[in-house]
Amino acid sequence: MQYYKPPIQEIRYVFEALGFEEEVTSLEKFRDFDLETSMAIVETMANIGVEKLLPLNRVGDEEGLEFNPETQEVHLPEGFREAYQTLVENGVMGLTGPTEYGAAGAPEPLGICFSEIATSCNKSFSMCPGLNLGLADALDHHATKEQKDQYLEKLITGEWTGTMALTEPQCGTDLGLMTTKADPNDDGSFSVSGTKIWITFGEHNLTDNIIHFVLARLPDAPKGTRGISAFVVPKVLEDGTRNEVWCTGLEEKMGIHASPTCVMSFEGAKGFLVGEPHKGMRAMFTLMNMARLYVGVEGVGLGEISYQTALAFAKERRQGRSLDREKRQKEEAADTILVHPDVRRLLLNVKSTTQALRALGLSVGIEVEKSRHHPDEEVRKEAKDYVDLMTPLMKSYGTERGFQNISDAMQVCGGAGYTRDWNIEQYMRDERIAMIYEGTNHVQALDLIGRKLPKDNGRLLRNFQSRIMTELEACKEYEELKTLVEAVEKAAGRLAQVTMNVASVAMGDPEEGAAVASNYLNLFALTALGYAWLRLARYAVENDTDDRDTRVKTATYFAEMVLPETGLYKKLCEVGKAPMMAFSADEF
Repeated sequence: MQYYKPPIQEIRYVFEALGFEEEVTSLEKFRDFDLETSMAIVETMANIGVEKLLPLNRVGDEEGLEFNPETQEVHLPEGFREAYQTLVENGVMGLTGPTEYGAAGAPEPLGICFSEIATSCNKSFSMCPGLNLGLADALDHHATKEQKDQYLEKLITGEWTGTMALTEPQCGTDLGLMTTKADPNDDGSFSVSGTKIWITFGEHNLTDNIIHFVLARLPDAPKGTRGISAFVVPKVLEDGTRNEVWCTGLEEKMGIHASPTCVMSFEGAKGFLVGEPHKGMRAMFTLMNMARLYVGVEGVGLGEISYQTALAFAKERRQGRSLDREKRQKEEAADTILVHPDVRRLLLNVKSTTQALRALGLSVGIEVEKSRHHPDEEVRKEAKDYVDLMTPLMKSYGTERGFQNISDAMQVCGGAGYTRDWNIEQYMRDERIAMIYEGTNHVQALDLIGRKLPKDNGRLLRNFQSRIMTELEACKEYEELKTLVEAVEKAAGRLAQVTMNVASVAMGDPEEGAAVASNYLNLFALTALGYAWLRLARYAVENDTDDRDTRVKTATYFAEMVLPETGLYKKLCEVGKAPMMAFSADEF
């Protein structure tokens, strides 16, 4: 059973609370994307998701993929090609991106909305459109004018699809160990040779051409990541001939069964250099940074559909409870499990964190556009600081909390949640990979503590602290937000204290920083979610919205039942590396 109603009204509320029109529509580039127009686009995307993608979700999980080892072709389950064409025909594939290459030119928050909805409806399918826009963004920033003219329009409109071909059998996170090589040809192209693994949508039957973004080494490349260059390697060349890039197998995975995860063999395939020689990591990070934000949103999408499923189950599941007769008559849900405090705890854990994560993700999307298009350089700089700081938080905590939320939703459903009838077990399997790909969550923590915090003598952190203090002061005017304000103040104080300790210790011993990095990220992320709730709750109170009381109650629940976790993470950060490093290798 698949229970899902796209959260249109919730998205609209977040847009209003975050000042979408003031922050985004006011930018010259997005004058045509007022709130009503933007919400109409979201509704169109939602309708396509529910009508075309959601019915294929269970089908794709059960049928999986068909790989022909003789032709080295991959066929997706029945209906996937037709659904893909629906997205192309409705312009969804080209929602964001440069208009000169066929995109609608919509702001990033709308792309984030589509990502959430598509993930809720069909995680396997949703991974293909995301790759297209990521590759298009990298090419737009680093490719030559000729390369842009050749590839961008077809990628943006969805006529072709794209991949990221980074990982090799002997190297994952440490890309400096890669051995794929690129030898120059007389015509200015390169012959790319090597094996790449775990390549999402590396081969499929949705489109006639696939453009691979490949990291490889030139003959004179320095060692390590300083010697990595970036190339585009088309499946089909401009003259229509088949390039020497082949799928040699598919991975058997825990989840995302309808998403082809391919082993790709580049056998002297013709490729074309993107950007400068040995500077491929620049293009890779352009692609990767936005991908990390979108991966965090996957936790929001699957957490949302799991919540809706569990809530539907809780409202249907009958179970007696010893209430006095008068209260039973008044309480409509008294004879369902929804009356039980622990069921409510589980559901509210999911609801309060999913709503905050959605708001945090959309706030990052808004700041992305301000960092690119705001006329004031200082505003652009501060917006970029926010994006850089929040991206590892969204990727890591968004996926971990998303997985936990799916687990809590499963718990609500009891044994029914563990079986396939209610689909939550599929959502859990599909979400688990998100904590691993696009840089494991510990890599995000190391990025936060090793790069983002020290940058420009802590400027990014100071800018965030300024934001949260401004919001706290604004919320102090309202008595009904007192509990939330006090809880966020306490969390922010813990974060500040731990940051000082971690910074001083890590300077003397990098291993100490690495040992506490993941717990520190979770402490930071929870504080950021508190900041998101300040904004959501204040908007409800100031504007006396119809759901004001529920918003304040949910914010208060988050403050009293979730935000205290910052105390645990503070204590864990204070422990340091000693408990881990006390063991010798042979004691494991």
